[in-house]
Amino acid sequence: MTKGSTMQIPSHISTRLQYQHKTLVDLIDGLTEEQVRRQIIPGKWSIFENIVHLQTYQHTFITRVRQLLEQENPAFDRYTAEADPLFLDNCSKSVREIMHDMLTTRKEIASGMLTLADTDFTKKAIHPALGAMTLLQWINFFLLHEAHHLFTILKLSGELKKVDNPAS
Repeated sequence: MTKGSTMQIPSHISTRLQYQHKTLVDLIDGLTEEQVRRQIIPGKWSIFENIVHLQTYQHTFITRVRQLLEQENPAFDRYTAEADPLFLDNCSKSVREIMHDMLTTRKEIASGMLTLADTDFTKKAIHPALGAMTLLQWINFFLLHEAHHLFTILKLSGELKKVDNPAS
């Protein structure tokens, strides 16, 4: 491919980027706002806090991708939600507002990736624990991190159902 032409993201990555987060809708279907916000495991995030984390991290991811594309090997600090003012602000919003932003932002991320040049996917940034990673590796990292939280939400949802409907 020539410089400036677009590259196909591997289908296993582009499909997850476009659709993986939508699993969340199924995972919280039938749960009330109170249930989603309830801390089920003492000292651990509620379903809502996990969702807010995923939603706000998308904005951090966009910023990091821009830096990766514009700078030579930028190094990123470890991300912590508790240190992110957007995370703290968004914890006061409704599930509906958070989900709307998450879905809208993800659509922008996915469509933006489809317009990048082939050379962009080999540009690198430094992760504090994993070292130098290409943009394609960063996208995979982003998706695996999200999948981890989706699995956590699945488990928390199961715990909620056991507590609220012990006979089922």
